[in-house]
Amino acid sequence: QVHLVESGGGLVQAGGSLRLSCVVSASRFIFNDMGWYRQAPGKQAPGTQRELVASITRGGSTRYVESVKGRFTISRDNAKNTVYLQMDRLEPEDTAVYYCNAVPTWTYWGQGTQVTVSS
Repeated sequence: QVHLVESGGGLVQAGGSLRLSCVVSASRFIFNDMGWYRQAPGKQAPGTQRELVASITRGGSTRYVESVKGRFTISRDNAKNTVYLQMDRLEPEDTAVYYCNAVPTWTYWGQGTQVTVSS
């Protein structure tokens, strides 16, 4: 079973920054592409897909959804089984619960970390 523990969320004003961390208890971590997903308020109905906002391959190549390009940076530390998301110039539209998971996802999800951006 995989355990994912996200942290680092909080309340921040628009234009501010947060750094999210996710520790993954899976020996296969280093073999998987990893991503940060988010689920916005009111979009948590069963079956609603979480939005993949950033991903990083096991080799370190990154991809971002257009809305966060230039503002978010994903990174990973394979020695620590940890993936990070540096979020700068945050906007109210970034308000969501953020989760990390593999790409494509594993069955298990962590509890997520709430990010709230006030205007």
